[in-house]
Order: sequence, then structure tokens, then C-alpha cells
Amino acid sequence: MSPTEPPEPQPSRPRMAAGYGISQSESGLLSWSDAQARLRQARNYWIATTRPDGRPHVMPVWGLWMPEGFYFGTDPASRKGRNLAANPRAVVHLESGDEVVIVEGRVTAVDNPSRLASLVEAYHQKYKVRPEGLYWLQPRRAFAWTEKDFPNNATSWEFQ
Repeated sequence: MSPTEPPEPQPSRPRMAAGYGISQSESGLLSWSDAQARLRQARNYWIATTRPDGRPHVMPVWGLWMPEGFYFGTDPASRKGRNLAANPRAVVHLESGDEVVIVEGRVTAVDNPSRLASLVEAYHQKYKVRPEGLYWLQPRRAFAWTEKDFPNNATSWEFQ
């Protein structure tokens, strides 16, 4: 699968239990460009994968947010790499519980040589290291909100 910049997703309200008080009004929805800016500016991210026996595995990673999704480095022989080989679905989110951005998607290894070279260079510029393996999380669904205005600005996006 080749990454391309997807059309901007339209915001909606996340489906949560009634007790969270999520409004159905479109007033207060966050913009995807604001969520992307937070993803781009972050240094550390948390990624959740699933072990072959079904147990969750969560670890911090370094990565790059690009318009087409999240790129992160991990050794293919690491627990994350082995988990993704068995089940390519993952979730990535920012460190903050006050400025929340969560992205769910499907992960593939980056194997296009020219794309890989440009991403490794961007990763090196950001972190001053070169990743052992580089992976792309293609967004399927995303969520964002701020603690100070939750539940009024709780927003979700679906990707094609």
C-alpha cells in the first residue's frame, strides 16, 4: 500500500456512553488541522499493539506525523515489531491526558526505498538517530478533546 494524502475527514461526535455527556451538536467540534498540529509537534507517542495471545502491549515510541498518517521507528524483532507482524492493527496517542489525540489504524512496514530514505532523514533531523525499522500507521479513526472543555469539544473523525 502506498501512502497518499487522504482527503480531510469531517468531524463528528464520538460514540460514548451517555454518562459522559457528549453533545450531539456540531458546536465546539475540533478541527482536524488542530489535531494534526498537536500530532506533528509531539516528541513522544504511545503505541498500543496486541500480542499474539491477545494481551495488550503499550510502549512509548518516537515518530513523525505526516498528512497521510503516523510513521514510527521500531526494530522488527522488538515486541512491537513482532506484534505488528501477527496483527497489524494499532492505536497511537499523545502523552497528555489534557490535550488528547488518539489515532487508530492499520500498520505496514515502510519498504519503498525513496520514501524510506526521506522518512529516515526526517526522523534523524527530529531525533538525531536513525530507526532500525520504520512503520506507517494509516489512520482509520481518530479522537481528540481537551480536558478543560470536555465533553463539549470531544470530536471524532473517520477516514476512508
